[in-house]
Amino acid sequence: MLRGMAHDHHDHDHAHALLPPDPALRVRALETLLSRKGLIDPAALDEIIDTYQNRIGPKNGAQVVARAWADPEFRAALLADATPVVADLGFFGRQGEHIVAVENTEEVHNMVVCTLCSCYPWPLLGIPPAWYKSDAYRARAVREPRAVLADFGVTLPEGVKLRVWDSTAEVRYLVIPRRPAGTEGMSVDDLARLVTRDSMIGTGLAREPGA
Repeated sequence: MLRGMAHDHHDHDHAHALLPPDPALRVRALETLLSRKGLIDPAALDEIIDTYQNRIGPKNGAQVVARAWADPEFRAALLADATPVVADLGFFGRQGEHIVAVENTEEVHNMVVCTLCSCYPWPLLGIPPAWYKSDAYRARAVREPRAVLADFGVTLPEGVKLRVWDSTAEVRYLVIPRRPAGTEGMSVDDLARLVTRDSMIGTGLAREPGA
């Protein structure tokens, strides 16, 4: 079941057609083109990439999830309207303007994909992994999501519903994974160490304590 808002990326798709198929080559080609036109400063771009890749990564999102596990009121507010909640924590800005939190439960497992591009909550999760941007993931996550989860080593119990959310330029999703058993009494910081990037996309599970 694919949920979320539809894209309107006609011009965007045309631009993709002019670029190399490999994501890394696409990025390099765009960077070179924009630099030559004087539209970007390579040094500033390197600073942005370093910030999201090395200093932020998924740590911000892990703190949000851990607090949601530990604080029922925070969790309820996050599920009701995540955007102002994460903004109050300082997690906002480009690629994070509108955030929706969806929660994994015993009955439902959520997974996120961006079918036409690679929309992703950068302020919470950092730079998206290469596989998230790949054509294969974007297509298979819709057609055969359980098979995709199996490729990531996740097999859902029989009877658990799987919901696939389509991230867009208007809405980006954060999955709140299920809290592992045996974590009662753990601090928020300790809980955050159990939260993985993949678990916040829905292609993985939180770590077990001691793993």
